[in-house]
Amino acid sequence: MDQKTQSDDALTRAASSLRRSRITEGKPFPLGATWDGLGVNFALFSAHATNVELCLFDDNGETELERIELPEYTDEVWHGYLPSARPGTVYGYRVHGPYEPDAGHRFNPNKLLLDPYAKQLVGQLRWAPELFGYQLDHADKDLSYDERDSAPLMQKCRVIDPAFTWGAARKPEVPWERTIVYEMHVKGFTQLHPLVPEADRGTFSGLAHSEIPAYLRLLGITSAELLPIHAFVDDSYLVDKGLRNYWGYNSIAFFAPEPRYLRTPFANEFKEMVNQFHAHGIEVVLDVVYNHTAEGNELGPTLSFKGIDNASYYRLLPDQKRYYINDTGTGNTVNLSHPRVLQLVADSLRYWATEMRVDGFRFDLATILAREPYGFDEGGGFLDACRQDPVLSSVKLIAEPWDIGPGGYQVGQFPPGWAEWNDKFRDTVRAFWKGDEGTLANLAKRVSGSGDLFNKRGRRPWASVNFVTAHDGFNLNDLVSYNEKHNEANGENNRDGHSNNHSWNCGAEGATDDQEITALRERQKRNMLATMLLSHGTPMLLAGDEFGHTQRGNNNAYAQDNETTWLDWMGISANGRNLREFTRKLIATRKAFPILYRSRFLIGSHHEELDVKDVTWLSPSGEEMTDEQWQDGNAKCFGMLLDGRAQETGIKRRGSDATMLLVYNAHHDIVNFILPAVTDGRSWLSLIDTNQPDASMTDFELGRAYGVTARSLAVFGLANDSVATRRLRQGLGALLDIADTPLSR
Repeated sequence: MDQKTQSDDALTRAASSLRRSRITEGKPFPLGATWDGLGVNFALFSAHATNVELCLFDDNGETELERIELPEYTDEVWHGYLPSARPGTVYGYRVHGPYEPDAGHRFNPNKLLLDPYAKQLVGQLRWAPELFGYQLDHADKDLSYDERDSAPLMQKCRVIDPAFTWGAARKPEVPWERTIVYEMHVKGFTQLHPLVPEADRGTFSGLAHSEIPAYLRLLGITSAELLPIHAFVDDSYLVDKGLRNYWGYNSIAFFAPEPRYLRTPFANEFKEMVNQFHAHGIEVVLDVVYNHTAEGNELGPTLSFKGIDNASYYRLLPDQKRYYINDTGTGNTVNLSHPRVLQLVADSLRYWATEMRVDGFRFDLATILAREPYGFDEGGGFLDACRQDPVLSSVKLIAEPWDIGPGGYQVGQFPPGWAEWNDKFRDTVRAFWKGDEGTLANLAKRVSGSGDLFNKRGRRPWASVNFVTAHDGFNLNDLVSYNEKHNEANGENNRDGHSNNHSWNCGAEGATDDQEITALRERQKRNMLATMLLSHGTPMLLAGDEFGHTQRGNNNAYAQDNETTWLDWMGISANGRNLREFTRKLIATRKAFPILYRSRFLIGSHHEELDVKDVTWLSPSGEEMTDEQWQDGNAKCFGMLLDGRAQETGIKRRGSDATMLLVYNAHHDIVNFILPAVTDGRSWLSLIDTNQPDASMTDFELGRAYGVTARSLAVFGLANDSVATRRLRQGLGALLDIADTPLSR
């Protein structure tokens, strides 16, 4: 070695020693990398590590500049304070400890790890054998040990400055009973949107363009539910097939926004989007995935949690800790029974609710979060934490109440304060309008708020999230256009996705020029939209359903980041535009008549003191349904009479809402339905007929027969001399006014 080289090495060692000497003890809280205006405190939980190294990188995350041992270990937290660090500092961790898979430990300091509390990620993960803690080609698989460095292939973390000026916009705080959810995808919604600048399409900045929340507001939406935006990983098997994880249910960082949705390297884009939505009165709800991570099972990569403290972060088989409990079907299950893991999830939720100002969360496979080692517990640690937390108990909490584990189906079993996806509503509505026998009684339960599931412990009808379609499964157009799934593009020989869809193609598989089939399909779409939007409970509309977006029969488009899932705004047909205007009319109808979203369950019993029934179920004869008629499997038409005089609250007094009648006819032929002669009524005003979506308001005499077209739904309001009638006509005026402000593309 020449003299110059020796001198350079000496200077490098001296500089490195100087930087290391500047790190101080710091604090064990808060966890993560926290900028305080002078430097950055680094804190990482690991109960079983023996040493933790903080790795610093250049601005692009390509070159490792330095490794610094965190000097202190307090209450199972490794920590240190680096005065020289600033916002923008790129970092990761290397964690030392035993590599003993049979004991549940998988430490490997050769693998660079993401901070579970990272607020922003840098770069893109590139799949290669170096990402795995073991040697892929070794006979012992994960019992072997890999010494190659994964840093060149890994994403890194970046320290952020959380400062942001929010301005005057405030959280809309929409009451639950008035909430209308719209499930949408950040990229899919704007990627083809002509009013969004091309550079912004597919990003948070794209959604932040005022045209987007303005569209939702004009449609009548109150709450936008975004598919996962936490940083996630494209599965290696998808990358090998040239596909991507489009939906995003493969999280790896619970505090960081997904980099592909950022137009620039700044996390404030998400805040700007939220601010814009709030300025338009639209809430932002996040679909969150805390039940599993992208690290998979024992043969998965080592990216973060697995290398930090595998035995703490994941549920392992008690007698075979090498293997993971797989209640999620994705390879691993996050262990929320561990207090530090529970803290991680609660901290993440509070961060998004406070720092990012989101209005609520929809929890993927939420049963997992409520499962303790002995099984599902509605008083488990996570649910109790949410219930008592002053922040989390004040935002919207929506559970997907099922998973594939033992006792995984828990619809109706979540505690007060929670809403739940109601798949019974979805399946019953689909089956009824398809014409299945024996569905009439079940539909009555679903449209009246599913009290058989949720009417307990003071819960309200809004606890039932009513949906007919969601991201997973057929969208509305395909539900009435395909009998079978067509998922060939996913590369799994059409084996993936659900086969029991309760769908009906109305006479032809897929696209058709047959006008009769097309007309029936359009009416069926209107039937299901009307059923969902006019039922008691919280309606959820899938983005694109309002104008008939198609995925060409793919009912599992999780890997289709292309025109299959991107909304085609320029390709909306005349039928699509008409359907969109009809959807607006339905939402306006719901908002105009509080009788449709009352916060009390409909029980149908006679209130002697008020001499009124909140709901009366009618047969086509206009008379109250008998037990024999309810049990008739061939019965496919009934009416739901909602009496506006029924008490609105717990106070025993008459209500003052409009009385309404909804008639559902799933018969293949017309049914002459006798409009009941209601006390004090003068006539019935027709509001909606799915067979005549553009029909104007018409008066019909009490006791006359109204021809309800085959497979159609009709809605009427009772006219009399009361205040309710004036409100009824005012509501109708609001419906007519929406035609003056047509939606743009």
